[in-house]
Amino acid sequence: MKPKFKNVRAWEQAQLLMQPAFIRIIDHIRKQLDRSAWKGTYEEVETPYPTYLLHLKLGTRSQVIDIWELCYQVCFKNYEPTHAAMTSVEVEIDTTAIDEMGEVNWQRLDEKAKQLIENIFANLPAQ
Repeated sequence: MKPKFKNVRAWEQAQLLMQPAFIRIIDHIRKQLDRSAWKGTYEEVETPYPTYLLHLKLGTRSQVIDIWELCYQVCFKNYEPTHAAMTSVEVEIDTTAIDEMGEVNWQRLDEKAKQLIENIFANLPAQ
């Protein structure tokens, strides 16, 4: 999915948040994998659009999770994974992840990333 922004300001806010969101998501995945029987590997994919995938495996079970889609869920308001199937979706920045000074609100970003990753791992099928 290619996000569509309302204006240049929204694009700039997304630019500010995406890398920190990615960092927090990867860190929370690592923490969950340390406590889980699931094993994870990463794959960078270039087509049809650049993305980064997490491959989870437990015995014969497997799951593939798009890391950029997780970043979108952290950075944008009400973003649903079903939006990925669409060519372009207009997104709204979650401005609670930006503080009064226009900087990343690391605490809020971390809370959202942590909750998202905890939910994913809590809903993985058991052995």
